[in-house]
Amino acid sequence: MRTRILLVIVVNLWWTIYAGPQASPNHLRGNNSPYLKRAAGQPVDWYAWGTDAFKRAKELHRPILLDVGAVWCPWCDLMDHNTYAKAETADYINQYFVAVKVDFDASPKLVAELQQAQAVLNLPGGLPLTSFITSDGRLYFGGGYLPAEHKDGRPSFRETADEALARFADKSKIEEQSFQLEMEK
Repeated sequence: MRTRILLVIVVNLWWTIYAGPQASPNHLRGNNSPYLKRAAGQPVDWYAWGTDAFKRAKELHRPILLDVGAVWCPWCDLMDHNTYAKAETADYINQYFVAVKVDFDASPKLVAELQQAQAVLNLPGGLPLTSFITSDGRLYFGGGYLPAEHKDGRPSFRETADEALARFADKSKIEEQSFQLEMEK
């Protein structure tokens, strides 16, 4: 019995030090939202919605990848585990985007505006809601659940993100086909 207890303590200690949230810190550490807390240990360098993320995107001349989800959403959990937790995907996101997470339950006004924007642009909605936004707050592309691999006619996260980058490079199209968010950060 002592051996079993000692083993549990050692495994928990190891997990806390090497594999838990401290293993890959991002900007969500210390956030009170249950959805954002869950992503604090992911290898993606997530920011919470706010001026820091938009300032960083402007500095780096990168689009924002916005993920809206909820702890009670099974598709959000699936996307977190099968897409964002993969090191290869995280490296890609960290290299080409400023990644932002929003808790559906904590930000109803923002979520309503994002869903309206996706509908106006004839983009998929629902949860998770995946949006691509310029540093000045123009939502120009997006989707819903994006699997890690192309499956059942559904584009993969990487295919969608590559398309978002291609559209981001064409500033005139963004001016024509985007939705200016209110930007209450």
